[in-house]
Amino acid sequence: MAAVSVVVSPGKEHAKVVVHLQTRPGFPDDRRVGGGTVTGPRDHLLSVDQIRLVKEARGPPTSLGRVPGSELCALVCVPDWVVRVNMKGPCKEVQKNEDQEGEAAATGPQAETLEAKKSWTANSHSALETEGTHGLGERVMADLYLESCRANSVVPVSRLLRQGSASELNLQHRGLGPQGIRALASTLTSNLYIKRLDLRDNELGGAGAEALADVLRKNSVISDVDLSENQIGAAGLQAICTALTLNPTVQKMQLQGNRLEEKAAQHLAALLLRHTGLKSLDLSYNQLNDLAGETLGPAVAENTGLTELNLSWNHLRGLGAIAFARGLEANIFLKVLDISHNGFGDSGACAVGEALRVNNVLEELNMRNNRISTSGALKLGLGLQVNQTLRVLIISKNPICSDGCVGLLKSVRSNKSSGLELLDVSGIQVSRECDELASSMSEAFPGLCIKHCTSRRKDWPQATIPAVICTKWL
Repeated sequence: MAAVSVVVSPGKEHAKVVVHLQTRPGFPDDRRVGGGTVTGPRDHLLSVDQIRLVKEARGPPTSLGRVPGSELCALVCVPDWVVRVNMKGPCKEVQKNEDQEGEAAATGPQAETLEAKKSWTANSHSALETEGTHGLGERVMADLYLESCRANSVVPVSRLLRQGSASELNLQHRGLGPQGIRALASTLTSNLYIKRLDLRDNELGGAGAEALADVLRKNSVISDVDLSENQIGAAGLQAICTALTLNPTVQKMQLQGNRLEEKAAQHLAALLLRHTGLKSLDLSYNQLNDLAGETLGPAVAENTGLTELNLSWNHLRGLGAIAFARGLEANIFLKVLDISHNGFGDSGACAVGEALRVNNVLEELNMRNNRISTSGALKLGLGLQVNQTLRVLIISKNPICSDGCVGLLKSVRSNKSSGLELLDVSGIQVSRECDELASSMSEAFPGLCIKHCTSRRKDWPQATIPAVICTKWL
């Protein structure tokens, strides 16, 4: 159940290995190492018959009856333990016992082996520490996973067995389910390599999310998690959010397509208020409605870490949209916001316009397909008249008509400090006035690009403006 990788450097015949064992809650305190038993947590002396030399700097692996060297570097891998190994100087008691064996111990093949080991260089020692220890850790992790799969009656995922020291584990569309996640739990908890975990579309449900939450509470390496399309619901989300509040390491979380509704918004709001390390959150393709917007708005206003938020393809509208926009007004960290394919309407667009008058941090805003008419576009333009930080505004697929486009362009033109680089009004039929206005802005705003993909009206001549040109139509 355990393995020890040992690196031996030149020196005296024996060394003392002190093992610090930290148990995890819910597991027994006894584990076996080699041929002996250690009981923790405390410091222990491993005798030579408990240590196996996995790889030497020169020559094949060897089983030792004695361990030369005054310095050892060992990795002890024990199921369900967090293990740290420190090396100390020569162990006098073991040294004394070996001296009593007489000169015979230093003759024959053992003497040759000892002499060879005394010729090791510092570089060989360093290479062995890096190569041998890591290889052993990977093998032990694979063994742990296989044992966990047997215990949970699931088929192992071959990709994980080949994972090695890769920083990303992609398990999309594997149908793992709750049991599959439970089998992964012990391996993921102690893995020191995986930083990005992709579990998209695995039918985890609430139970699987709870199992993963236990991993996220303990793992301090994983920083990017994709749980999209797993139907975790409010119960599963609550477990995940609770775990994240205890783990500042996670910086990016994708939760799209998880049937998150009004009740889930309460857990999300709590997460935004407590987890300042979370930088990116994807909540798209859920069912967050106007009541959810009223819950999330104040949390967005108070959040002090999130820089990217995706709420596209939800049901934010009415008072919920207004409340959320007011939260944006007070936020001082968010740089990228996607609220496309909701129902903000004119009232929501007006609230966003007011937010842009005050907010001096937001750089990218996507309001595509939000039922915004000409009136809403004009009110949104009021924010563009004073905002200096917004670089990208996408308002395509809204019924703002040509007058709405003209109003937005005039608002940008009146703001000499505007930082706008892209204005996307594609899918909107425009007039000649709008086209000419865009052309006239080329000198004042040489870096501004306007994206428009809909053909012009048939009752006026074909434009001579190139299809792709800055401060013109894209």
